[in-house]
Amino acid sequence: MSDSAERGARLAAWLEDLGLAGQLEAAGLPTYVRRADGSVTWTEPGSDAPVSCERLEQLDALLHAEGDDPSHAVPVGLVALRRQARVRAALLDGGWLSYAGVGERRGVSENAARFAVHRAHERHALLLVQDEGRTLVPVFQLDENGEVRPELLAVLEPLLAAGTDPWLVWSWLTTPAALLGGAVPHEAARDADERPLVEHAAVRLAERG
Repeated sequence: MSDSAERGARLAAWLEDLGLAGQLEAAGLPTYVRRADGSVTWTEPGSDAPVSCERLEQLDALLHAEGDDPSHAVPVGLVALRRQARVRAALLDGGWLSYAGVGERRGVSENAARFAVHRAHERHALLLVQDEGRTLVPVFQLDENGEVRPELLAVLEPLLAAGTDPWLVWSWLTTPAALLGGAVPHEAARDADERPLVEHAAVRLAERG
């Protein structure tokens, strides 16, 4: 086995042990295919062009650059992408509606729902999330009639007006928040006594951007 092939196989095995091989494409880095005989072929992102020896050496150094000891390094960027992918998968499982789903709840057509949804979003009164060409309406923010829960309007407005990443807004509103002593923001907002704390926490998050 050549030095390049050995390096490529060793790098692939290291990433597999860390569970990070699937994050290479999302990071815009070269990816690889492991063949039936165990050999590994690395290619440049977005093409079938093989990775050169020099490029593979640079990639190896890049992924081992975190920490004082390269032999025990962890590619933090790929770890962050893996965590982001897991968070997004959990959010998607937690529930969302399409335009048609909102229309069904409201008793209106899909086109009417699309128009109303985007008008509300423009007023920073409704969270929309883009995912692989789809527009998602996270369901936690809606009541049984498909309207935005009124107690969330003052929570959503500063976050959306500040241009906070929609995935971050979705995640923050539906998971325990440190600023609220571990309470889930959208649930805490139902309590009139807790609502001012949720609104304050939303402003703090919006300021951090």
